[in-house]
Amino acid sequence: MTARTTAALAEPADRAWRADPYADALRTGRGPLFLRRSDGWLLPLEVERWCAEADAADATVLARCEGPVLDIGCGPGRLVAALARLGHPALGVDVTPEAVARTVRTGGTALCRSVFEPLPGEGRWGTVLLIDGNIGIGGDPGALLRRAARLAAPGGTLLVEAAPVDVDERVEVRVEDGGGGRGAAFPWARLGVRALRTRAAEAGWSRAVTWHAAGRAFVQLRR
Repeated sequence: MTARTTAALAEPADRAWRADPYADALRTGRGPLFLRRSDGWLLPLEVERWCAEADAADATVLARCEGPVLDIGCGPGRLVAALARLGHPALGVDVTPEAVARTVRTGGTALCRSVFEPLPGEGRWGTVLLIDGNIGIGGDPGALLRRAARLAAPGGTLLVEAAPVDVDERVEVRVEDGGGGRGAAFPWARLGVRALRTRAAEAGWSRAVTWHAAGRAFVQLRR
């Protein structure tokens, strides 16, 4: 699959995350907000946590960051801003203008861009982040993990948040606000730790280390 093809596949998701329910939630810093699967199943999105400062579980991620950090799908930018306060070079990328604007307002640096578009410093990032379920971006974890490998420096680190349950699914979802607001359908994925470790190995990542904090599951990988 070429980079151009992968980027084309990601376009519906990019448009969906720009939709009003998500942008409005980031603007106010409040939910409710959900991902609704086509069968009606709802996944609550933790908008308030995303818009707050980095918490103790996030600190376990920040402590593992090495070199310059690229935060894929940075959202409102709490991790990018926390890294900046620590004096750590960091860049967030997100397809939602409001997410980028909020990241900048909180002291971080961010670009409004898809991870599948050309990015600064490709092949030179010491750490790449896929936190808050962002392994689901584009609905193809294998393609995303391969893209992350091209972004990371040789020997670089990938820090991924996995689903806290044993799951491996690729689905179609919509962003909804619980009050009638809804975005367009787009592909998404969820991986638990076991599935993530398998997909990461297939994409060339190794030396997986898993840890848990505050009910969240994380995996550290090496290029």
